[in-house]
Amino acid sequence: MNIKNFALTAAAFLAMLIASPSYAGGEIFKCKTDQGMKYQKSPCAESEQSVSSFAAPKNSGQPSKRSLTLDQGFGGHYFLASEVNGNPLTFVIDTGATVVSLPESYATKAELKCKQSVAMETANGQTAACVAIIDKLKLGPFTLRDVEAAIVPNLSQPLLGMNVLQRFSITQDNNRMVISE
Repeated sequence: MNIKNFALTAAAFLAMLIASPSYAGGEIFKCKTDQGMKYQKSPCAESEQSVSSFAAPKNSGQPSKRSLTLDQGFGGHYFLASEVNGNPLTFVIDTGATVVSLPESYATKAELKCKQSVAMETANGQTAACVAIIDKLKLGPFTLRDVEAAIVPNLSQPLLGMNVLQRFSITQDNNRMVISE
C-alpha cells in the first residue's frame, strides 16, 4: 500500500467515524481487499480478509469510571507512560499522527514484526516505514489489543496517534488533558 492509499484510507475511516452517529453503538470492521484496506460497519465478505474491528465503548448512561489525567509537559506536549507488549515507553500524544508510530529500536525490543512496508508522509517529509500489530497496548487503566502501528526507522519519540485516540473521549482545559471511556 503506498502512502497516498494509506492516507486516503485513514482519512476516509476518520471521516466515517466523525460523520456516523451510529458508530456510538456499533462496530467498525477493517477488511483487506484486492484494492487495499476498507472500513465498514458490516463484517468482511468471504472474499475479503478481516484485519481487525473496532467496537465503540458501551454507554450505560452512567459517567465513566475510568479516566486518565495528564498534565501538560515540556513544549506544551502531553506525555503518557505506557506499555507495548509489556515493555514500558512514553508516548507523546499526537493528534496529527494517523496511527501509533514507534521508533525501529523500540519496536525490536517489543518484538513487533513488520507486516507490510509503506511510505509515510511525516513532518520531516516522506520516509519508509512498515505496519505492525501491537498485541497489547496498556495506557494507564486502559488495555487495547491488536493495535495497528507504524515502525518508523528515524523516529526518536513514540507517538500515540488517532487510531488509538479516537477510541476515547478527550478533553483539554487549563493545561490538563483527560482521557476517558
